[in-house]
Amino acid sequence: MQHDSKSALRVVIAGGGTGGHIIPAIAIARQLQAGGPAELLFLGTPRGLESRLVPQAGFPLTLIKVGQLNNVSLLTRARTLVDLPLSIGRCVALLRRFQPNVVIGVGGYASGPAMLAAQLLRIPTLAFEPNAVPGLANRLVGKRVAAAAVNFAPAAAYFRNAQVTGIPVRDEFFHLAERPASDTAQHPHLLVFGGSQGARVLNNTLPQIISGLLATVPGLTVLHQAGARHAEATQAAYAATGADPARWQVHAFLDDMPARFAAADLILARSGASTVAELAAAGKPAVLVPFPQAADDHQRKNAEVMAEAGAAVMILEAELTPDRLCRELAQLLASPEELSAMSARARTLAHVDAAEVIARMVRRIAR
Repeated sequence: MQHDSKSALRVVIAGGGTGGHIIPAIAIARQLQAGGPAELLFLGTPRGLESRLVPQAGFPLTLIKVGQLNNVSLLTRARTLVDLPLSIGRCVALLRRFQPNVVIGVGGYASGPAMLAAQLLRIPTLAFEPNAVPGLANRLVGKRVAAAAVNFAPAAAYFRNAQVTGIPVRDEFFHLAERPASDTAQHPHLLVFGGSQGARVLNNTLPQIISGLLATVPGLTVLHQAGARHAEATQAAYAATGADPARWQVHAFLDDMPARFAAADLILARSGASTVAELAAAGKPAVLVPFPQAADDHQRKNAEVMAEAGAAVMILEAELTPDRLCRELAQLLASPEELSAMSARARTLAHVDAAEVIARMVRRIAR
């Protein structure tokens, strides 16, 4: 980060909240540094994941106070609207001090005020939108940005100069070791995960079907990531069924996700934007259960894109019964040919060079 500040590209990356916003933002920041001298500053809020992940990645982070506007009570919304001019004012002062060439908004709470401040100061802005429908922050500024990088073509309609770039994904997901066909046929492996918090519906339903699923699919093993708060209860629920403990495991967290993906023949998951991008990069077939409370129902739209491509089966949470889930999983796990075809179709949705393309867009609008 010790560059001659006169020649270095200066970029502010604003937003965050969830891993789906912040993990790609960090990938973009790394790519900008790899491409030449660059000074980066992240802007976020204390309650987003950025407060942990950005310093961990070695980037400076400034926190601002911004409330929620979407999917909240009238009182919270009123408080946010009162605070908004103050947040924009704080961002104006920050941007005047840092003097960036470009401000990138990645969605999430801090994104809106920072992008509005940049537009007031005539600093070029680039919006990054991981979901099929942009969140409120990106919808507010979309038509006034210099350019936008989107993951799904339908999102392009909300922005000026939008380009479908995909989501920057860790490089390892593109280079997973292939599962031998004989392993898939004789020892199929199911990975279940509901994001970093776990997914209550998956934690509740899997124990109900585990005995039947193991009986129907010979040789099957299951690895279930339940989230820190629910791991103990989920573990106990599995154990209470009497299902063979050698064939299932429950963990609070899974590290090294690329390796976990590599070992799986089928993945049962939520459909956050980053998860969907990782499935495409890894070429992994999936059964997706969108989180129904996601803002603007974006998880359902993410899952629909995968399902329409034939890369995943989507089951809405309202339609998820133990019988249906058991039937869908058993059918797929018993058909290595179908899994292999879904895998190939998933790969067609992957964007290998997303971070590189976005970094090029940033350098272009900085000029």
